Amino acid sequence: MLSIKDIDVYYGAIHALKGINLEIKQGEIVTLIGANGAGKSTTLRTISGLVHPKKGTITFEGQDITRLPAQKIVELGISHVPEGRRPFAKMTVLENLELGAYLRKDKDGVRKSLERVFEYFPRLKERMYQKAGTLSGGEQQMLAIGRALMSKPKLLLLDEPSMGLAPILVQEIFKIIKEINEAGTTILLVEQNAHMALQIADRAYVLETGRIVLSGAAEELAETEAVKNAYLGG
Repeated sequence: MLSIKDIDVYYGAIHALKGINLEIKQGEIVTLIGANGAGKSTTLRTISGLVHPKKGTITFEGQDITRLPAQKIVELGISHVPEGRRPFAKMTVLENLELGAYLRKDKDGVRKSLERVFEYFPRLKERMYQKAGTLSGGEQQMLAIGRALMSKPKLLLLDEPSMGLAPILVQEIFKIIKEINEAGTTILLVEQNAHMALQIADRAYVLETGRIVLSGAAEELAETEAVKNAYLGG
């Protein structure tokens, strides 16, 4: 579904990604784990067209998307939930969600997507007319994921969905990520909570200073000494 080949990304003189290769098959949850500054968020930003690589190619469903603008990539079916949630604070929950569907013309489909989002996140329905800036951190995370789902993505990029959330909310968010995947959306998950990410993912890649140093089935990687010591607290 998505293939990244030999991607190099620079921020000025900083070489952020060094020859990254990555594959995502339809229907999978793939997770990217690594320390802060390893290049995880940069990888997502490069896929969604917010950053363009200096070399290498990205193909999505057989189409080269390496140089496409971000809006075009959303149209093709890739949605990105950025780190830090970033709702439009002065708009209501409903307005934020409707904005997620701004490229869609199918009114019936949009209404069904909205109903689906409210099924995943009943709390958003309760707060439909509340300003997004007044929501709790967990509710803002739900809104960020809901807004991305409104574009009806084939591939959902999630950047640190559990960051700053209470443990009980982390469990809830991960349960919903699994449900979204089971309903047919492929997911690329960037997550500091490696333990939770490896539990729900099919496959995983480990990034260190801009390079992929390990990859394989999530279950198997979780059992390797290197991953246990570096990311799972021994």
